[in-house]
Amino acid sequence: MEINIQPGVYVVAVSGGVDSVALLHMLTEKPDTKLIVAHFDHGIRSDSAEDRLLVQSLAQQYGLHFVYDEGALGSGSSEDLARVARYKFLHSVREASAANGIITAHHNDDLLETAIHNILRGTNWRGLISLRSRENIHRPLLHISKKDLIAYAKDQGLVWREDSTNADLRYRRNYIRHMILPKLSSDDRIKLLQYITTVRDRAKELDAHVINYLHIQPGVNILDRYSFVMLPHIVAREVLASWLRNNGIKVLDTSTIERLVNAAKTYHAGRKADISGGYTLLIDKNTLAIQRYER
Repeated sequence: MEINIQPGVYVVAVSGGVDSVALLHMLTEKPDTKLIVAHFDHGIRSDSAEDRLLVQSLAQQYGLHFVYDEGALGSGSSEDLARVARYKFLHSVREASAANGIITAHHNDDLLETAIHNILRGTNWRGLISLRSRENIHRPLLHISKKDLIAYAKDQGLVWREDSTNADLRYRRNYIRHMILPKLSSDDRIKLLQYITTVRDRAKELDAHVINYLHIQPGVNILDRYSFVMLPHIVAREVLASWLRNNGIKVLDTSTIERLVNAAKTYHAGRKADISGGYTLLIDKNTLAIQRYER
């Protein structure tokens, strides 16, 4: 089973489940990679210490450096809170070790699961492609199914642990995993994956357009209003969201971005539109600018 990863130093997220155990085994066969095994105990399950012991023993078996941390989140913690804590830990390990990136064991089924989950949450089209490789985070198993990973692990004689919370249907992701994905035909899966791939490719084109547009603007916190008004609406939304992020303003919800784009395109010169976090959008005749509230 082949995976594509460039030579370098990587932090490998290993939970002790079959996906990450199989990933770690594959990566150890890559001669030009230096691996740091990272394990995060969320503190949600009473038996989670057994996961750490397994991962630690695997790291020792492969002769790899092992790092772990504990979150003590508690049994009632949300999936989102657990994910934020986990990635905060992984990024801290990457920075401390000057690694090229983080490698996670997300696979083909996770890709479908995440797309369906985000559709049900009502996220925009970017929710379909939120699970993809990006700067500092590599997901080399996205082309491999869960079924094939299990078969690989069994064939290699690997040992892993099952997370009991994965069977809890109160979690939406688990419901999708156990009740929806199995009902998809192979043709359904192919069509959905093809659609996700198409959206991903369009997103790359749009992102490149946004970067080029922002590069020619008069200043970091200033946009040329005339050219902004002429942008197609979907491009204007992405430009504004990216511009705000570049200026240290947290990612805003879709309705706020929509409101700000409409204000930027229609307000008379001299008006302001509230952004959030102490910032306003100053709308002039020729420019758009970010300002802090005047105290």
